[in-house]
Amino acid sequence: MQRIPELFARMTGDEKHEWAAASTIDVLWVLYDRVLDVTPATADHPDRDRFLLSKGHGPMAYYAVLAEKGFIDESTLDDWTSWDSPLGQHPDRVLVRGAEISSGSLGHGLPIAVGTAIGQRIGKSRGRTFVLVGDGELDEGSNHEAIAVAARLGVANLTAIVIDNQSAMHGWPGGIARRFAVEGWQTAEVDGRDHDEIFAALSAPHDRPYAVVAKVERSY
Repeated sequence: MQRIPELFARMTGDEKHEWAAASTIDVLWVLYDRVLDVTPATADHPDRDRFLLSKGHGPMAYYAVLAEKGFIDESTLDDWTSWDSPLGQHPDRVLVRGAEISSGSLGHGLPIAVGTAIGQRIGKSRGRTFVLVGDGELDEGSNHEAIAVAARLGVANLTAIVIDNQSAMHGWPGGIARRFAVEGWQTAEVDGRDHDEIFAALSAPHDRPYAVVAKVERSY
């Protein structure tokens, strides 16, 4: 983790989305360092865990973690978003090793994750699906539908991590976790900077779709 802020700082030119990215750093690191069963060598294996970055606008933290874990070359961070760089301001799954989806359009990642997890189940894969969404994305109607159908179909191999950095315009009565719970999801709330707390939540057993809300206060 100690190198991630350094790698993050090498990417400049998208200061508008810097906070959107910085708020995901700790969750992304715990996922790739301690939770996900996927490496550069197994990035195409059918039994790998799938991680979908729905919060694809401002992907600097994601790129920093992928570089530290060997999915992409560190040198590509220095000229990201240039005309010939594989690293755009939204990730492109064709160009970025390890990226499962091209993302950035709000509200797309969770519905795709539901389909991905169902596909794993049909294919009898041992892999799990994890998707990281932003609190502001949850205002999109496509997420309402995804939350409802995932519970009704019992998609237990699906985990949604919601970064609650107080960006949502409307919010939800009773909080984000309740939004999932009322549809039948198992839920947890964690400090989005506490690595042990994040790991414990993401490692907890569940027999239905699982939503982990990571609360993050602006700190850098």
